[in-house]
Amino acid sequence: MATPSDRSPLRRRSLFKVAGLGAAGIAGLPVVAACSDIESGAGTSQATEGFDFLPTYKEFPLPVQPDLVGEPPNHPSGFTSYPEPVPAVETAAEGSGEYEITVAMWGTPPSADDPYFAACQEAWGGTKVNLRQADGNTFADTSVQWLAANEFGDGINLFSWMLYAHPTFQETVVNTFYDLTDIVKGDISERWPLLAGEATNSWGQSVWSTDPEDPETARVFGIPSNFSGGPGNGMFVRTDLLEADGLAMPTTVEEVLEVARAWSDDANGRWAFLNLDYVTPEWFGLASGDGWAYIDGKLVHNSERPEYTEWLTFRRTCWDEKLIHPDTPTGTLDGHALHIAGTILMSQDGMSWWSDYSNQVNTGTATGAIEPIGAISTGGREPIRYVNTGVDGWTFLRKDLEKEQVEELLDVMNFCSSPYGTTEYELINYGVEGTHFNYGDDGLPVYTEQGTAAVQAPVNYKTLSGQVQTFLTGDPAFVQRKFEYNASVKDFAEVNIWEGMRVEGPADFKSAAQTLKDQEADIAFGRADLSTIPDMVQTFLDNGGEAAREHYTAAYDKLHGN
Repeated sequence: MATPSDRSPLRRRSLFKVAGLGAAGIAGLPVVAACSDIESGAGTSQATEGFDFLPTYKEFPLPVQPDLVGEPPNHPSGFTSYPEPVPAVETAAEGSGEYEITVAMWGTPPSADDPYFAACQEAWGGTKVNLRQADGNTFADTSVQWLAANEFGDGINLFSWMLYAHPTFQETVVNTFYDLTDIVKGDISERWPLLAGEATNSWGQSVWSTDPEDPETARVFGIPSNFSGGPGNGMFVRTDLLEADGLAMPTTVEEVLEVARAWSDDANGRWAFLNLDYVTPEWFGLASGDGWAYIDGKLVHNSERPEYTEWLTFRRTCWDEKLIHPDTPTGTLDGHALHIAGTILMSQDGMSWWSDYSNQVNTGTATGAIEPIGAISTGGREPIRYVNTGVDGWTFLRKDLEKEQVEELLDVMNFCSSPYGTTEYELINYGVEGTHFNYGDDGLPVYTEQGTAAVQAPVNYKTLSGQVQTFLTGDPAFVQRKFEYNASVKDFAEVNIWEGMRVEGPADFKSAAQTLKDQEADIAFGRADLSTIPDMVQTFLDNGGEAAREHYTAAYDKLHGN
């Protein structure tokens, strides 16, 4: 995950200053023609701003203004009422093609015969977009294989965090996906007004260079999904269970441990946690993303910092004291079900779990309430909160599609970019009235059981492209709580030292980092001793970490004009 700060002003840079970083000393890639394949595992760096070939931004007028006005991006605005939806697309673009796009799916995929799919396809003009829904838990790793074998259909939707599983994603992009530049550059607002209304920096983050040494080879390869400001993940606590035991929401790591000890009861099947791997590093001030922080004039990896040992010691303590579900190491548990059942008190998850849980309470399939822990730290340090700095992901299209096919799919993506308050948004996000949702007494759409299974839970068409603007929406009480939560943590947003650039680490670094992650789990779950940390860190540095420092340092120096 990228790491921003709303305290860091946007700095405009010359394309030639930061685009295509990765020249000889960084990426070591050969000079190739723009249409050629590239191959290297040495890592790359890519500018994400300053381009003159992106779609010309043209603001799309919102049908209604939000009720709660925040300070985007880390404090998004929100709606506490549901407007009468109006069409965003006056005339649907007719299409007759049939395509398959691979998407991630957590849970049970809905039937392709569900009326949701037919209704969407009819509304956007007839183009049939079949979804190949694959297990989200293994999607990142298996997508590497699909792309290598060119077995992903006509397109694939990848969340940005999935790129870490790909050893050389820059090569994959330019060797596998359609170059959209000549189709989307300039003024596209007549045919695709909603795509034209997406932020320029979202399109900028959809650029990769066919030759990272040459800024002139930068091209648009992805259709950006939403840019969702604010925290992307959180540690969610069953507040009703806290209150039932007379416990308070923790405000420090020390208090987290106190609450966990007071609530857990291993003998009677109650555990404070399911897992502690990807949210808790921020509690100890560790960097997100690839784990590099700029400290005392140099880039330092998380594993080299004393806070890293503190973090692993905390995780091991929670395991040794039986505060973690004993079957967590199997990786087979349904965390959502356990959280709803009250088997676990705290669960790390994406921020969407907050709204999902709230919706399930409203429909009677869950009880209680959850809230995320705020910005906390240990030892009295200044907290940090990981927040989103970029688009949630992209839809990439197959390289050998015809131009007309790409344009037809962009018609669909344009439809899917409709904002809150439009009939298109309502269909994509809630489905068909009477089948997937009904209007409640307060006018808000409420999912039916079929709607929860077929529309709300799956990815479906909701992530194929980004809405022109994103807001906090749903149950008014939930929107108010999340709005206030974002306000409470925005000043602790982690500073993004890579603003304006996407850096891909060398393949050896990615491999070494994965090994390090596996070793962290060994320590956290009692399979290795804490005393082995120095050795495993040294192995990480020897097998790719130290060489990667040179790569990241060169990119950092270029970015910041050092």
